[in-house]
Amino acid sequence: MAESAKLFVLKNGTVQLKVSNFGCTITSLCVPDKSGKLDDVVLGFDTLEPIFGGHKGYDKVVWEVAEHKEGENPSITFKYHSRDGEEGYPGDLAVTATYTLTSATTLRLDMEAVPQNKPTPVSLAQHTYWNLGGHSSGNILDHSIQIWAKHLTPVDQNTIPTGEILPVKDTPFDFTTEQKIGSRIHEVGIGYDHNYVLDCGDEKLGLKHAVKLKDPVSSRVLNLWTNAPGMQFYTANYVNGIVGKGGGQYDKQSGACLETQGFPNAINQPNFPSVVVRPGEKYQHSMLFEFSVE
Repeated sequence: MAESAKLFVLKNGTVQLKVSNFGCTITSLCVPDKSGKLDDVVLGFDTLEPIFGGHKGYDKVVWEVAEHKEGENPSITFKYHSRDGEEGYPGDLAVTATYTLTSATTLRLDMEAVPQNKPTPVSLAQHTYWNLGGHSSGNILDHSIQIWAKHLTPVDQNTIPTGEILPVKDTPFDFTTEQKIGSRIHEVGIGYDHNYVLDCGDEKLGLKHAVKLKDPVSSRVLNLWTNAPGMQFYTANYVNGIVGKGGGQYDKQSGACLETQGFPNAINQPNFPSVVVRPGEKYQHSMLFEFSVE
């Protein structure tokens, strides 16, 4: 392995981000609460072990650091070259991911991927587990959430989208107005793990408003904006008794994942937006994580 796994820090006087070149992973993000107290709102580990297992995707490889800027708007750019046949996907793919602190309490992530020689499906996601009360503050069932989506893509018994696009109205999946995550979670089996169709958010900087997450105790709010068509909302249903950083314990529903993305299974569903990128085209996926208190 040419490069070793390392941690990098971006800070601007208000928030502090720690990110690793191992998988471009956010390992820590400290943001202020209503009284200005900083807490780390990202679940993770003290060491750079892979978070919660999974297959060997781009989150399990060491990326190259292409650029690291400090100053008022610090940023870091990682790049990775995916070879033809890696993970079974066709073609060589050049991928970059840039994290930037664009304002006092805003983090931006820009991901790009350019196929070199063959058409290939590309749908990259940011898989951070968020807990706005602090990473070891317990479950997120009292967090409120609003998702700018009137539809979702239902799944079969193997959690693979069926190809249908169904309205959320009058179901426990309806977060078009702000609701507590825990208010109807018992009606959806083990918890939420569903792809929402981002179809009704207002726009800013070319990005759509996807979701607002709020912790009532700390008053921390996260607003997420994106140019992706979907967002996987996952409530850490399979996390169970994991010891995280600082000795904090993570149990079921101790975090929420807000993964903006192309629709899962789009490659097999002609009515879903295509995720195939051809040589000469560029995949671009941007996310704006705006933190505030209210």
